[in-house]
Amino acid sequence: MTFSEIGLNINLQKAIADLGFEAPTPIQQESIPYLLENENDLIALAQTGTGKTAAFGLPVLHKVEVDRKLPQAIILAPTRELCLQIAKDMDTFAKYIKGLKITPVYGGASIVPQMRSLKSGTQVVVGTPGRVIDLINRKALRLQDIEFVVLDEADEMLNMGFKDDLDTILAETPEEKQTLLFSATMPKEVMRLSKNYMHSPKTIEVASRNEGAKNIEHHYYMVQARDRYKALRRICDVNPEIYGIVFCRTRRETADIADKLMQDGYNADAIHGELSQAQRDNVMGKFRKKKIQLLVATDVAARGIDINELTHVINYNLPDDNEVYVHRSGRTGRAGNKGISIIIAHSREGRKLKSIERMIKHDLILKKLPNGDEICQIQLMKLIDKVVATDVNHQIDKYLPSIEEKLEHLDKEGIIKHFVSTEFNRFLAFYKNAQDLNVTGNSRNDKNDRNDRGNRKRGGGGTGHAEAGHTRFFINLGQEKDLQAHNLIGLINEYTRNRNIPIGKIDIMGKFSFFEVPTDFETDIMSGLIDANWNGNRVNVEVSQAPGTKSSRGGERRRPRSGGSYSGRGGGKRSSGGRNGRISNSRGSSSTRGSGSSSRRSSGGESSGGGSSFKGKFNAAAKRKRRD
Repeated sequence: MTFSEIGLNINLQKAIADLGFEAPTPIQQESIPYLLENENDLIALAQTGTGKTAAFGLPVLHKVEVDRKLPQAIILAPTRELCLQIAKDMDTFAKYIKGLKITPVYGGASIVPQMRSLKSGTQVVVGTPGRVIDLINRKALRLQDIEFVVLDEADEMLNMGFKDDLDTILAETPEEKQTLLFSATMPKEVMRLSKNYMHSPKTIEVASRNEGAKNIEHHYYMVQARDRYKALRRICDVNPEIYGIVFCRTRRETADIADKLMQDGYNADAIHGELSQAQRDNVMGKFRKKKIQLLVATDVAARGIDINELTHVINYNLPDDNEVYVHRSGRTGRAGNKGISIIIAHSREGRKLKSIERMIKHDLILKKLPNGDEICQIQLMKLIDKVVATDVNHQIDKYLPSIEEKLEHLDKEGIIKHFVSTEFNRFLAFYKNAQDLNVTGNSRNDKNDRNDRGNRKRGGGGTGHAEAGHTRFFINLGQEKDLQAHNLIGLINEYTRNRNIPIGKIDIMGKFSFFEVPTDFETDIMSGLIDANWNGNRVNVEVSQAPGTKSSRGGERRRPRSGGSYSGRGGGKRSSGGRNGRISNSRGSSSTRGSGSSSRRSSGGESSGGGSSFKGKFNAAAKRKRRD
């Protein structure tokens, strides 16, 4: 089947031909004919890079009535970058449709031009939930005539805590409309969303959304957790022409790793939620022009990045959800190109690696980090190739006599050595006597798994310690309630109404969990979650013990959410629940390293558990609470 046979109008076919597209991708081949012929709701599942924007965008543009200068379709996206990317693609598809206007609306930019654009008349609105609600409240955006609602990356919108925002927006739309949900993943929250907002939807799933692309190789390096950054440097150095994305878990870690790379002379920058729109556009503009080789990003910030030439995706940390790994890796190996997805793993992630293999139906190939000599040879040959390929500027001819006079005491070999040393001494010095970072043996076997569990039982995992400057919280939800890390983040975002709280390390247990946030946000967490409810379960959140403090029963201590004092030395009131002593040796825990740089942690990337003045922080918080 070709686009000319699929039933789209001639103007859309001309635009597609200009783009050089002939045959639709599998998701487009399934979705477009169905949407052209039916008005039923649709759930479409396909991994990133498969052409989802065209799959919903072309049918919407085909059906929109150009003569009606009012919003007929609204497309919701979780991030500004994705919003702008969708709007850009839609403009490209609609370039031969006279009078059709597409308006992107998003936060981080002035609202006035967006209001002016809406007032002048537009048929398609592409927006982020927060800005859409702002425009609705200002009476600048009316959704009473909407015929098409598209929820793109709905899973990420829910992860970011946009559930209430989606409720508000969809309540403004007519009952009779066509709702389209496109996503790479389909967790339970998205299933619930579809039941609430969609009527007997058809589901299209292209192959398996969880399988890795066939033209991507999946590599992993096994190192100690404390050596992650060193490993990242070696991966970059051994691939001089690398052009890729480094995925981190949190904004803090993203900024920290990017800063380190730039300070160490790498062509890198970061993209995360704390950047202004102008800063974000500047970074992405440089990255697209390949003026930046390495983009360090969070999963949320990377949504909407659509670049076909990426050579590598590097997982600095593995995500909690294996489907997110598939989503990350799918950003390379596009448009017929080969790509490599790299995992920097540590010895306690053996089972996680096996589960990823089962999901993507590909082997993860264990690679050995090169030693200093190997890296120096590769970089030196790159330098020589660059010299050979350089066009000679003959303006230097007039200086040659003086140059030859300066070099007359050196023979050919001496000139080469001086030249190379001038350009290469930094590399040679850095990798002189460089240690072997590879973890010896295969850490994915049962023996090492048993050793890891033994280390955790002896306290070697450090999972019960909060980083200095962070407060550790207990929450009465865990694996038995189907809680995952992204659910917890969404819950915090929803009830605190603050999406800027940096979530640190998360430990998901059987019946309960722990999480860390900077101490500055302690009051926000305690007050925001006091009446929280999740899936019919009343939420109980309490401040956990001070780092390094054990109760008489050898377990972790918690402070109740109201009243009581805690000295951090074994005194004070003890909360009930009988859950103490399970943080260090629970096999069911899912540990998430949330934030903070590796330079601030002790060995293995784990916190040393020292240096936190917990008593003073809590007493001050208790006094403030009593005054309130």
